[in-house]
Amino acid sequence: MGLIIYIIGIIATVYAIMDVFKKNISTACKLGVTIILLLTSWIGLLFYLFYGKDHIEEWCKSQN
Repeated sequence: MGLIIYIIGIIATVYAIMDVFKKNISTACKLGVTIILLLTSWIGLLFYLFYGKDHIEEWCKSQN
């Protein structure tokens, strides 16, 4: 059972990272979000999918 959850997590993280790289934001912001997704595992993934996905462009644009 643990292996299935692990594989689902990897697939979901890869999906989120691919989604980040499709966004119209700076490369530094893309790399930062990718590192955060990889380091925070499920918590970061859930935060990105339910909230950050729609707001990431606003956050990264305000940084410039």
